[in-house]
Amino acid sequence: MIKTGRVILASFALLLFATGTVRAEQQAADRLADVLGGYSTFQAAFTQVVADEQGRVMQQTTGNLKAKRPGLFYWETDPPANQFIVSDGETVELYDPDLEQVTVQELDEQVSTTPALLLSGETEGLAETYEITEERYGDSTREYTLLPRSEDSLFVSLTLTFYNGELQAMRLDDSLAQRTELEFGNIRINEPVPDGAFELDYPDSVDVIQGIQ
Repeated sequence: MIKTGRVILASFALLLFATGTVRAEQQAADRLADVLGGYSTFQAAFTQVVADEQGRVMQQTTGNLKAKRPGLFYWETDPPANQFIVSDGETVELYDPDLEQVTVQELDEQVSTTPALLLSGETEGLAETYEITEERYGDSTREYTLLPRSEDSLFVSLTLTFYNGELQAMRLDDSLAQRTELEFGNIRINEPVPDGAFELDYPDSVDVIQGIQ
């Protein structure tokens, strides 16, 4: 009887722990959605560093990005790795000036979960897409770690760091054990950005490849 009681008590404790974990994840997701949802526009310069599993730097680039809800996104990396990525919420265009090529791809479920597109996409349902935990450092810094629930995700984990409500950094780990770190500067939130700022301008001689499925 005592043994049975212990089993029931242990099962009840596990149930409480699981319930508490789910509740904490939902609360973290709600807080993250509130912060991101408060960005009608986001503009910043960035430094991006990609390292292998030993921590050796494989690539370092700089550039700037713009995001505007709903669905508008612009990403530009500086030369010599000059590249442009633009989304209108339905398609993604990637322009490589060196290759003189533009690739157009449908914004499907996999592509839409690309980390940077969190700044322009829907913030509802984050808890359905990711397991989310939150860490607080003092009164000003919050860090959210997102683990994709889908096995088809483009990344294994994503960490977003906010300081006083401003997105300061992203850290992404992929399935190849590579880590990409983004640090943002010259951050401007909710400043007016015309829709025309999210259009690509390239020569007529450029090859356009339709990758839409």
